Amino acid sequence: MKGFQYERYDGLGLAELIRNKEVSNNEMIEQAITRIEGINPTLNAVVQKFYAKAMKSVNETETGAPFFGVPMLLKDITQEAAGQKITSGSRGLRNYRSTSDATYTKRLKEAGMVMIGHTNVPEFALMGVTEPSLYGATRNPWDINVTPGGSSGGSAAAVASGMVPVAGANDGGGSIRIPAAYCGLFGLKPTRGRTPVGPNSGRVWQGASSELVITKSVRDSAACLDALFVEEKTNAFRAPNFDGSYLDVMNKPINRSLRVAFSVNSPIGTPVDRQCQEGVYRAVKCLEKQGHQIEEVDAPIDGQQIAKSYLTLYFGEVAANLSDIGRHLGRNVTMADVEPTTWLLGLLGKGTSAEEFVLRLREWDKAAIAMERFHETYDLYITPTTAMLQAQIGELDLKKKEIMLIQLVSKLRAGKSLLKSGMLDQLIEQSLGRTPFTQLANLTGQPGMSLPIHETNEGLPIGVQIMAARGKEDLLFQVATLFEQSDLWIDVHKNPFMRL
Repeated sequence: MKGFQYERYDGLGLAELIRNKEVSNNEMIEQAITRIEGINPTLNAVVQKFYAKAMKSVNETETGAPFFGVPMLLKDITQEAAGQKITSGSRGLRNYRSTSDATYTKRLKEAGMVMIGHTNVPEFALMGVTEPSLYGATRNPWDINVTPGGSSGGSAAAVASGMVPVAGANDGGGSIRIPAAYCGLFGLKPTRGRTPVGPNSGRVWQGASSELVITKSVRDSAACLDALFVEEKTNAFRAPNFDGSYLDVMNKPINRSLRVAFSVNSPIGTPVDRQCQEGVYRAVKCLEKQGHQIEEVDAPIDGQQIAKSYLTLYFGEVAANLSDIGRHLGRNVTMADVEPTTWLLGLLGKGTSAEEFVLRLREWDKAAIAMERFHETYDLYITPTTAMLQAQIGELDLKKKEIMLIQLVSKLRAGKSLLKSGMLDQLIEQSLGRTPFTQLANLTGQPGMSLPIHETNEGLPIGVQIMAARGKEDLLFQVATLFEQSDLWIDVHKNPFMRL
């Protein structure tokens, strides 16, 4: 196709070109490979490549599939592809290969996607930046000196730079929404239980984590959720039923006045950058002009309890992950097998009692009940996606003194003593101060999305988060479409890598 600009299209747009025979399936995959090979050495977004397998499978999908022939990258955690490495960004799993496709992968293949690789993640998807020691840092296409966020930072960088129009993502504490915000993309975390986690698991992070994608367009995310919306018998959770198509409903007008609550206050009392606040003010002003009712009000939850519950989940999950890796390796995991922060979280997990873990889980339900009542009054809840702007690459690395302290704690087996010392309160501010807004939706099971509708003074994107009641992804897609059609929506094609 003469003058074909692969990077300018979204996924559904590329599929239409193939169906109309303007571009062949092979040419489409070759375009993706060419862009990855040209750009990835700088951005470091893609860590595993399935090129040969992709070229063999490119003609296996049905022409009627919505994403017929569209290249896609999976995320290097949970989104398994048969026969391919999946490392979770960890040295301890660097040689692990999947024996089968995840249900997620299978469903998107059936929707026409051609899987061509895995994207970079922080170890075990634990960080809001993507800088694993195994693969190195992923860089932001808008400015290679700053992070694309995490944990789906590799996916966000790949989409924002035009490597692929759609990339796999999951979200256990903001891991879809944070990188979407930092890279000028759309990212929606669905309701708990809406998307599959099988076939070999019934829950991920006790239900806090959900699978979907990061995209340039709202319609690509809607179509992917349509493809992934399946009754999975092994899933421990069930989302409220939705009888319809998200792709169809997103273009239907909102035929009533919505009640919209918003807040720019950090739920843990930490500072919020003025520019992140401005994004929220612009969003609510836009909705007010559309005739919706706006009210400034904080969510009726205890932010400190949410943060403590979230970090306690981290402790337990990391400790369990280290035990699983030990079984995989056939020996006890050592500090040399993982990064220092991961090792510390594992020590804290071993020092957390079963009683404490269950008490923290009960806080999830309290928050979920409070938010259900909140949404009886308010249709939407709007906050910044992040409290701070993009961190510089390496800015959040541990200092030598901190690593030495972790080594000492490990030697003394003092994880439990650290928790009693009040370290949890310090971790809350250090770990969540930059991104305190996204965890709520993970613990309550609500859907939440980040919209690319504001920029910093330096021209970097900032996201605005909008949450709704459980099961109301349809409303979020309608609201997202409203913003996508407005002047506020950031054009991701403005970033330097889209011009290559």
